[in-house]
Amino acid sequence: MEHLDAIVIGMGPGGETVADRLITAGRRVAVVERDLVGGECGYWACIPTKVLLRPPEVREEAVGAAGVGDPALDWPALRSYRDQMIRHLDDSAQVEGYRERGALVLRGAARIVGRDPWRVAVGDTEHTADHVVVATGASVQVPPIDGLDGLGPDVLWTNREATTLTEIPGSALVVGGSAVGVELGQFLARMGTRVTIVQRGPRLLDREDPRLCELVSDQFDRDGITVRLDSQVESVSREGDGVAAVLSGGERIRTDVMVLAAGRRSRAGELGLAELGVELDGAALPVDDRCRAAPGLWAAGDVTARAMFTHVAKYQGRVIADNILGADRAADYTAVPRVVFSYPEVAAVGLTEAQARERGIDAVTAETDLTAALARPWTMDTDPRGSLGLVADREYGVLVGAWAFGALASEWIHTAALAIRMGLPIAALRDTIPQFPTFNEGYLIALESLDL
Repeated sequence: MEHLDAIVIGMGPGGETVADRLITAGRRVAVVERDLVGGECGYWACIPTKVLLRPPEVREEAVGAAGVGDPALDWPALRSYRDQMIRHLDDSAQVEGYRERGALVLRGAARIVGRDPWRVAVGDTEHTADHVVVATGASVQVPPIDGLDGLGPDVLWTNREATTLTEIPGSALVVGGSAVGVELGQFLARMGTRVTIVQRGPRLLDREDPRLCELVSDQFDRDGITVRLDSQVESVSREGDGVAAVLSGGERIRTDVMVLAAGRRSRAGELGLAELGVELDGAALPVDDRCRAAPGLWAAGDVTARAMFTHVAKYQGRVIADNILGADRAADYTAVPRVVFSYPEVAAVGLTEAQARERGIDAVTAETDLTAALARPWTMDTDPRGSLGLVADREYGVLVGAWAFGALASEWIHTAALAIRMGLPIAALRDTIPQFPTFNEGYLIALESLDL
């Protein structure tokens, strides 16, 4: 039984961040992965989704640009590039890279079987370590739908089947209107699939500002996507090569595939931590502001159920590595950007107006129609769409939230993110000189319209 400085369980973005920094610092590290090194994000989520979304986005941009024809979408070529980007689901180069750097690579499901020191079992082998980092991510949340167990993976898709699809289905029923449902639904629709999205809540992306959700719904109307709000799938059954679904209102839908996009659930319960006295919070592994679950036990990413984004997992990984290496670093989740890579892009950061008021903030808001105020949307598109919303704290004169709907919103939302995180005074933001013509100019217009 070898004793190591650290064992990292789960080699998605959070785990890889920790492992890379510890190995670089000369620590003896074991990395454990039961699927593929790179994790869900690299093979079945963030990377393939954005690759798949880009060609339909380019086509939409081309159609909207003056003097450009309507380019054809080449599905075989897109599928081939997608396979290249996900490494043909082969992580052998990544495994060899870690071994060359001196890491011990363990393949299989891990169990934490002891503490003081921490002891991790993978298959028939056990190792001890001063530090164990849990970065096992999350699994698909499966809604309670009658008949679901009778459907096979050919017609019942999670994000894994959806992002590795080989043929475009004629029709799809997407269960859930969160970021995953919106992105996959719009991709399929723009590839020619008849898409219906069923959302339990009153609006798509219902954790965001209602106005932003309204803009997304309007875009889906343009895309020909059917949305059923305040509804859910009650039962399903196999019907020929597809699925027959019955909604809560009695509506019956026949679809080629059904896509589960109703959220994800932490996988912390699979490690045996409860038997060692480490309490879970539901399915999640709770951590303190150092990303520490117990002395010598750390967690990063979706397993903590705190802001379940890849960029947060990587941030937590940096915090953990710094603390293991002797620094005293606390995590600060102020102003984490949230982006949906639809077309146009959807982005938000900080608090919504309702959330601000719930916290007792004297909130003041402003919304700017970027197509009416800026030149940049019109230099990109002959029929542009774009809006920017701000939420400010009247008492302290700072931004506490922002949302954006428009081309490249994933990039320029970071102006608001930085302002919120650093508490930059609105008076100072109003005195900046944004580049012309850019979407960033919209901030100046929105800031000047805040009633402070």
